[in-house]
Formats: sequence, structure tokens, C-alpha cells
Amino acid sequence: MKKVKKYITLAVIAILFIGTFVFLYNKSKPEVIEYEELEAFTTDIEKTSVITGKIEPRNEVNIKPQINGIIAELFKEAGQQVSKDEVIARLTVIPDMTSLSSAQSRVRLADINLEQARTNFRREKELFDKALVSAEEFEQVQQQLSQAEEERKGAQDALEVIRDGVSSANATSSSTLVRSTITGLILDIPVKVGNSVIQANTMNDGTTVATVANMMDLIFDGQVDETEVGNLVEGMSVTITIGALQDYSFDATLEYISPKAVENNGANQFEIKAAVKVPDEGSMIRSGYSANAEVVLQSVKQVIAVQESALEFDGDKTYVYLITDNGYEKTEVVTGLSDGINIEIKEGLKIGDKVRGNQKVKEIISND
Repeated sequence: MKKVKKYITLAVIAILFIGTFVFLYNKSKPEVIEYEELEAFTTDIEKTSVITGKIEPRNEVNIKPQINGIIAELFKEAGQQVSKDEVIARLTVIPDMTSLSSAQSRVRLADINLEQARTNFRREKELFDKALVSAEEFEQVQQQLSQAEEERKGAQDALEVIRDGVSSANATSSSTLVRSTITGLILDIPVKVGNSVIQANTMNDGTTVATVANMMDLIFDGQVDETEVGNLVEGMSVTITIGALQDYSFDATLEYISPKAVENNGANQFEIKAAVKVPDEGSMIRSGYSANAEVVLQSVKQVIAVQESALEFDGDKTYVYLITDNGYEKTEVVTGLSDGINIEIKEGLKIGDKVRGNQKVKEIISND
């Protein structure tokens, strides 16, 4: 019995010894490295640039009052369409006291001159009826009366415009009514009923009552880096995508490249503008949307290509490892255009050739 136990113990020790030896031997063996196989294929390759910017109307018009006053009534809201000459707001006039005083003085002076002209006319007519003065002298007095009447009318109209914002002689074109100067969409009405507004003059720009723009005539306004601006030319096609509108894109045409750079965060950038081809559902595009413009800088059609991960660089030369029956063969290639994933192979490979790619990563199996 003791001998049996002794033999069992020796067998267990031998098994442990042999197992440890095998484990250490396998551990010391060099690990076999496996690589992905990539095949040369034909494809179209485009080098593109993405330019950030925003969508804006080509022309935004600020509607301003013709006189100083207070907003008495608003007829429109932001987001509504408006036609040219359509009324947006009505003002209550706040007359300038100096101008009002001057206009009142002009009316009083015109009254005096008119009364004197009428007196002269009556006297001259009595003399003319008695054939005591010539027709020429009578016509001169008659003309003076007509001029005095016209001056009185003009003075009264000027007073009414300053005091009321409209004259009785021209009530249809009242300056108390703020009208749109273009047809378009009202983007903003920054005033409220009761706000004071002033007309534009040499001292200030005046108060904006409304901002109106034609939202069917839009542009993309963006900035492009100096390293890429040399590849852009006016007339190039651009694809616009708007972040706020998922899966929505439309075409544009590059129409302006700034001749002067501006510094932005230490980099020189050039302003570009592209005319947007607004689709039928253009009403869903809002002014100021952030957008990206993708422009194709270079492109090649149906060329031999491989994934860039297959390339190896040595000095100014480029190589791939061609897979042959005898293993990997280091082969020099001539490359062309790259899109960041695939690269054109001008020389060194043909369609269907297989090359070595990245090293395969072994999966770690978890026992959890």
C-alpha cells in the first residue's frame, strides 16, 4: 500500500514537471503575427474640404421711419410675409419744436403776404375795369396774388407734415405710416407699441422698425484656411448641409473669394460666399443657420486604389508588401490622390493584387 502511494506521488510530480516544462516552452516560442489582407480595386477618389459658415439672405433691409415719433400700432409680426409698400407700423408724431415754430411762422408770414396780395389785386382790378391801367400791369398783380396763394398753401402743408406727419393735400403718402421697401419675409421687429423711434440723419442711423429679407435669395458665408484657398475658383459647385436639418442638403455655387485674409485664432482665413440654390421647401431654411459647405478640390475617376493603411514610407519612397506564394514581397509604388481612406496607385499594383494591411488584433476572451 505504501509503495502504491509512493508511485502515485511520483506520477503527480512528474505530470506537474512535464506540464510546467510544456507551458514554459510554449511561452518562450515567438508569437505568430497575423496581418489583414487588402486587395487593390478600382474606385473614384475625391479630395474634399469642409468649410464652416452660416446661411444668410443676400440682402437684409432695415426699415426705418421717415419722421420722429412713437409706435402707435404694429400691423405685422416677425415671420410674416410682406409686400413692397405694405404698411408695417403707424406712428404718432413727435414734432421738433424748432421746426414746428419755424413752420408756424412761415404760415403767419404767408397769411400777411396773401392778404396784401388780395388788397393789391382788388385795387388794380378797379383801375383796370376803368381802363386806367394796362392789361400787362393787371396781369402782374394777378400773378402776384396766385404766387401768394400758392405760398400760403405750401406753408400750411409743411406745417401739417411737421405737426401731424401728413398733409391734407397728400394724405395717401403719410409719413406716419412705415412701409416695407421690398417684398420678403420679416425677420425681426425690434420695437413695440409705445417705443420712441427717430428718423435717420447725419448724426445717427435711425431706429429700425423691421428687418425684411428675400429668403429665396440666400448665400452661404464661410471661412476657408489659406492652405486650401488656392484650390478654389469661382463657379465651383458646393454641397451645403445644415446641422439643424438632419439629412438635408442642397447645392450652391461659389461666387466670391475674398482677396484679403483675416486672422482667426492665429490662422489666416479667407471669406467665401456661395449662392444657394433654394429648394421648393425653402421656407424651412432660417436666416443664421450654421452650415457646412463641402467642396471637391480634386477628383479622379476609376483608378486603382488601396487603403492607405497598406502603405509604408522609407525616405521619399513608398512601398507595399505584396502577398505572393512565397510570403510578403516589398514592392515600391507610385501614389496619387488620397481621400484620407483610400489612395490612388499609379504604378506598382494591378487590380486584384493583395497586399499586407494592419496587424490583426487578437480578441481577449473574457470568462465573466
